[in-house]
Amino acid sequence: MKAGLMILSVLLALVLVRPAAGVVLLNQDQALKQMFPDAAKIVPEVHVFTAAQVDTAKAQLGGKWTLYQSGSKSEESKENDSVTFFFGMKDGKKTGVALVEVQPGKWGPVKYMVALDLTGKVANLAVMSYVEQRGRPIATRRFLDQFLGKTAKSPITIGKDIDAVSGATISSRATAFAVKKVVVLYETFFLAGAEKKGE
Repeated sequence: MKAGLMILSVLLALVLVRPAAGVVLLNQDQALKQMFPDAAKIVPEVHVFTAAQVDTAKAQLGGKWTLYQSGSKSEESKENDSVTFFFGMKDGKKTGVALVEVQPGKWGPVKYMVALDLTGKVANLAVMSYVEQRGRPIATRRFLDQFLGKTAKSPITIGKDIDAVSGATISSRATAFAVKKVVVLYETFFLAGAEKKGE
């Protein structure tokens, strides 16, 4: 009887403490098609960060490049020295821009694609993949649609202008930080110089 209870306890523990499995919702091509459904083509542009650009962007992101949160089991990742902007093109003109951004969630990396219009406003976004036990709610339109229209001047902060997903606070914060980082990067590379030229 005791042996049976012991085996049942071990099996129950294995079921309840199973590691999170990675879920891929969209590959890069699918995500780009979702961001730019009417684009004739999508053109990638790779930009290498200067030290000044990194400093400018980090200043707007609370001094961080990646949001490592207490309670997260994600491993630390290396900071990139470049970023790829994907521009949607129609009739030979840029119609919008999208970036892939990865931030640590509770159990592992969460990969996003965030699309902006050319003024730097969030136009669309999607969760491409996640390694979360309860990560699916952060991929719902109900959660993601809160980010539409946000700019680098928006707080884009859980508890201020964004409501967290119940039970997925770390993943919700990771999403908010990813979106903020994308709008800040676009502003740093494309809009900051344009503002100076217009003065």
